[in-house]
Amino acid sequence: MIQKLAEQIEMRFAELERDMSDPEVIADRNRYAEVGREYRQISPAHELVLEYRKLGDDLEGARELIEEEDSDEELRRVVEDAPARLAELEEEIRLAMVESDPSDEKNVIVEIRAGAGGDEAAIFAGDLYKMLTRYAAERGFATDMLSHSAAEQGGFKEVTFEIRGNGAYSVFKYEGGTHRVQRVPETESQGRIHTSTATVAVLPEAEEVEVQIDQNDLQIDVYRSSGPGGQSVNTTDSAVRITHRPTGITVSMQDEKSQLQNREKGMRVLRARIHERQLAEQQAAIASERKAQVGTGQRSEKIRTYNYPQGRVTDHRIKLTSHDLDAVMNGELGNFTAALSGEEKRQLLEAQAG
Repeated sequence: MIQKLAEQIEMRFAELERDMSDPEVIADRNRYAEVGREYRQISPAHELVLEYRKLGDDLEGARELIEEEDSDEELRRVVEDAPARLAELEEEIRLAMVESDPSDEKNVIVEIRAGAGGDEAAIFAGDLYKMLTRYAAERGFATDMLSHSAAEQGGFKEVTFEIRGNGAYSVFKYEGGTHRVQRVPETESQGRIHTSTATVAVLPEAEEVEVQIDQNDLQIDVYRSSGPGGQSVNTTDSAVRITHRPTGITVSMQDEKSQLQNREKGMRVLRARIHERQLAEQQAAIASERKAQVGTGQRSEKIRTYNYPQGRVTDHRIKLTSHDLDAVMNGELGNFTAALSGEEKRQLLEAQAG
């Protein structure tokens, strides 16, 4: 089974390498982009196959030499250790070839909203914004604030931002859901631990060709910005509210001084929300992705808990705990992403086998 899969990977990788240097493919922008995308997707699996082949050859050679001379400690170590690593590589190759989510390579729009907990929930929403934008920077992605509603005591009532870069959705999709914090608020004089929540929705950004919006279906209202930003913001009708009548989805933007800029950003968020709804409808067996991610924001619904008194972070989906809360809040989420990605692939592999 694994030998056949390894051969298929090697053959496909060789074909894609030839295509990447084929003048006809290079001349066709769409085709070249498609080949490049598949080449990037299959490259990690090909690397694993190369390691698998080399280790298999090393093991075979070591066994032959040991039969001839019974003294080399290094050869004995290869014979002892290689079978376990080969088994690991077989699993890794299978997982690497699990069909990826078509949205994985896309940019994402992230919406964070304060949930249960009043001022402390808004402060926590601000902490999550910092955590995710720092993680994005660490992974080499660019971020752009789209809109925000600041809270009086700090943080955000809600904030929407974009993360741009190849594979952004494949990294940040695991952050969607209700995040729970347990800590003593600065305003708490008795030193009691409070529990608060913030909800995160992660939407793959949709291209215009994916979501075609009839302008006649839009109701666009302009109004005076109420947020901070100086007189030029507050004295002109620069804020925009876009309502998509068929779905009832409404997006409001007021961060930019220009009505045109607010409208453009609003349309990007609107497309992402409509696209996500369409995906949910196509997958009728499951609830709307956004509803599943966000829930109601009640304290009992959670994907991850940040416990400040004990300095730990626990992801409840995979029962993974980090005891370095400061590092996690500073954007070091790589271990969680890797574990969640591995679990998702294992579940998909089981579903395909079944």
